[in-house]
Amino acid sequence: MPRRLKKLVDAAHDKGIRIVLDAVFNHTSVDFHPFKDIVKHGEKSRYKHWYHIYDYPVRIEEGNPNYDTFGFFASMPKLNTANPEVKHYLLGVAEYWLKEVGIDGWRLDVANEIDHSFWRDFRRTVKSINPEAYIIGEVWSDSLRWLLGDQFDSVMNYPFADRVNEFFSPGEADAGDFASKINNVLMRYPQQTNEVVFNMLSSHDTPRILTMMGSDKRRLKLAIVFLLTFIGTPCIFYGDEVGLAGDGDPDCRKCMEWDFKRQDRELFDFYRLLIDLRKSNQVLRSGRFRFLKAEAGDSAVVYERIDGNHHFTIWMNNSEKETVLVHPMIADDWIDALSGEPVKPEDGLMHIGLEPLGYRILSRSIV
Repeated sequence: MPRRLKKLVDAAHDKGIRIVLDAVFNHTSVDFHPFKDIVKHGEKSRYKHWYHIYDYPVRIEEGNPNYDTFGFFASMPKLNTANPEVKHYLLGVAEYWLKEVGIDGWRLDVANEIDHSFWRDFRRTVKSINPEAYIIGEVWSDSLRWLLGDQFDSVMNYPFADRVNEFFSPGEADAGDFASKINNVLMRYPQQTNEVVFNMLSSHDTPRILTMMGSDKRRLKLAIVFLLTFIGTPCIFYGDEVGLAGDGDPDCRKCMEWDFKRQDRELFDFYRLLIDLRKSNQVLRSGRFRFLKAEAGDSAVVYERIDGNHHFTIWMNNSEKETVLVHPMIADDWIDALSGEPVKPEDGLMHIGLEPLGYRILSRSIV
C-alpha cells in the first residue's frame, strides 16, 4: 500500500497536483488491535487506557455499549487522545505518511471532538516535516478556536454551504437575507482565514448538490458560479462535476461514474470553464468581496471582486422569470469575462438582461 500510494503521490506531484489524506484520530473500529485486546483481556489489557471504558467486560452492543463512542455507534469506540501512548501512536501515523509517502496534508475527521492540546502537538509535528502541509479540520460550526494559527490552516466551511444551498435551491429566495448570512459567515474569521477556508457545496455527509438543487442544472450552475467567484478555497466533491445525484449517506457516497457516456460532459465543461476563469484571474482568488445589490424580498444579487489591478462584477437572477438588473457603473470598459464581448453602461447605469436562473460575469482592468 505505501509503495502504490507513493507512486500515485509522485505522479500527482509531477503534474502539479497535491495529495491530502483523510485521518480519523477520534475513534477506531472495534476490529483495531488495541480494542480487540481490551475485549479479550479486560482490565489486564495494556491498552485499557487507550479508550474510555466504563466497566468490564466490554459490551459491544448497539445502543448500550459501556464505553465512549462516536455518534453513539458501538462499532466506533472513541480514543483517549489525552493518553500519551495514544498521542504518540497517532502523531507517528501523521509523521509516517508525510515522510515515507510525501503526502501534502491531512483532512481531520470529527476534529471538534478531540482536545486542542492534541491538535497543537499535531500541527507542530506536521509542520516540522513539511511547513507547506495543508491541515483541514472537519468542524461543522464556528471554528475560530481552531484557526488561531496554532492548530488548523482551514476547516470545512459548512456554514457557507448551508447558506448557498438554501438560497439557490428551489423555493422562495431572499437576496437581502442571503447577503446578510454570507456577510455573517465572513465576519466569523479574519481576512487571512477567509482566503483559505475550505468552501464546498456538498460532501460525503450531505446530499449531493445536484439533488439539493432539485436536479435543476440552472440552479446548480448558479451555485457553482458563486462558489468559484467567492473568497476562499473552493472544493468540488468527486462526481458533482459530471452530474452525480444522491440523497444523504450512503446515497451520496456512491461510486464515481467513470463511463464518459453516462457522464454529463456539458456540466463537466462548465466546471472547467469556471475553474479556468478563477485560476486565470488572481482577483477571483484574493480580491475583496462585496455585495453591490441584494435587496430584501428580491431574488437577484450583484457582487464584486476587486483588487488593485482588476474588477469583476457577478450578476445573478435567482428566479424563474426573466429580469433586467440595473446598477450604477461609471466605467465604460467592461467586458463579458467569458465571451470577451464589450458591455457598456448607459448614462452611468449598467443594464444586464438575464434569463430565468441566469448569470453574467463582467470584468475590467483597473491599470
